[in-house]
Amino acid sequence: MGEEKHKLNRPFVGIPSFLRSPICSDLDNLKADIAIFGVPHDEGSPFLAGSRMGPRAIREHSLRFGSQGSIYDPETKTQYLEEEFSKDLIADVGDVDVWPTEVRTTFKNATELTEKIISKGAFPLMLGGDHGVTYPVVRAFNEPLHVIHFDAHIDYAPFIHDLQFTNSHPFTHIKPLPHVESLSQVGIRSLRSTKSEIDASINDANNVITMSEFRAKGSDGVAQLIPSESSCYISVDIDVLDIALVPGCVSAEPNGMSYAELRDTLAAITKHANVIGFDLVEVNPQLDVGTGITSYIAAHTIIDFLCQLTSQPRWINRRSKKAKERQAGNF
Repeated sequence: MGEEKHKLNRPFVGIPSFLRSPICSDLDNLKADIAIFGVPHDEGSPFLAGSRMGPRAIREHSLRFGSQGSIYDPETKTQYLEEEFSKDLIADVGDVDVWPTEVRTTFKNATELTEKIISKGAFPLMLGGDHGVTYPVVRAFNEPLHVIHFDAHIDYAPFIHDLQFTNSHPFTHIKPLPHVESLSQVGIRSLRSTKSEIDASINDANNVITMSEFRAKGSDGVAQLIPSESSCYISVDIDVLDIALVPGCVSAEPNGMSYAELRDTLAAITKHANVIGFDLVEVNPQLDVGTGITSYIAAHTIIDFLCQLTSQPRWINRRSKKAKERQAGNF
C-alpha cells in the first residue's frame, strides 16, 4: 500500500470557505446544522465604504483555525467542534446576491436566503456588511424571538422620507416586527449617538445598556435580559470592542469591551437562552492594518461563539434529533 497523502492546508492555500467547511451552492441539498453566509453590502455606510469586503476577509482569516479537525482551547482544556468538522455539519452557502443601488432587492435576497436556511433546519450565521443588513435577516424568522444587539451605537435613527436603510436604521426596522418580543442594546457609548435616538429606543421599551451599565451587570446580568430558554438572535457590531482592537472598523469608538468581556457575554447567553441566529457586521478590511487583525478578531469571535453554542446540552440534543431526521430523509 502506498503512503497515505497528508494535506497541510496552510491558511494561504485553498478556497476560503469559512473554516474550510464544505461549500453548498444548492440550498435544496443543504444537510448541515450551521449555514454560514455573507451579505457583502455597505451602501448603508455613510462615511467610508469597504465593509462589503468583510465576509471575504473573515472567511480568509477563519482558515487559520481548525487545521486538526477541531478547535482546542488551552484555557478550558476542551476540544470543540469535533463532530461538526468530522461530519460536515458546518456549510458555507456563499453570499447573498447584491444589487448595487437597489437596496430593497438586496434585502429581499437576504431575507429569502435566510428563510431557505431556516426551512432546512440549519442555524443561520451571517457575515456582514454594514449593520443595515441585520434587518432583512431578522425579518426572515417566523417564530417569537428576543434580539440582543452589541454595539457602540444605538442604530435607532428615525426614517426621513426614503432614508431608512443605512447602518443607523436597522433596529428601528427590527423593533416593530411582530415576532420580535424584546430588543436589548448593549455597549452603547458613542458621543455621536443622539439623545433623541436613545430616548426613542428607551421609550419603545427596549433595554439600552451603556458600557458602564454593562460592567455593573456583568456577562450573566446581560444574559438575564433574555427570558431563560427563550429563542434569541444575536447581532454583533465589531465596534462594540474597544477602538484599539478594531482598526478595520470605520465607526470604532474608545472605552469599548475587551475581547474577554464580549466572549464571556456571548458564552453566558448561549448557556441561558436558545440562540437561533447570529451575525457579525462592520468589518472593513480596506481600513485594517496589514495583518488584518480586525478580520482575525471577527473570525475568532464567531468561532469562539460556535464552540460555546455547540457544546450546550440543548444543541447536542438538537444535533442528535436532526441527524435522525436526515436519516429519515426529512432534510
